[in-house]
Amino acid sequence: MQAIRHTPGGEAFNWRKSSLSNGEGGDCLEVGRGNHASVPIRDSKRPHGPVLLVRNAAWTAFLGAVRTGDPLSS
Repeated sequence: MQAIRHTPGGEAFNWRKSSLSNGEGGDCLEVGRGNHASVPIRDSKRPHGPVLLVRNAAWTAFLGAVRTGDPLSS
C-alpha cells in the first residue's frame, strides 16, 4: 500500500507501509520516498505525527544488518 501524504512541515513523501503490517494495530512503520538527503520514517498509526529523518547511509546500514541478522557495529 502506498500513499502520498504531507508531513507536518508540508513536505510530500510517497509513504510505504511495512509488508509485515497486518492492519490490527501492531507496531508498524512507514518509510517515505521523495527526500534525496534522508529517509523519512513514521509510525503508521500516527500518520500526522512526527517524522524521523535518517541519513541514507545509516538507513542502508540498518537494512543490511536486518537482512543478515548482524548487529549494527556503529
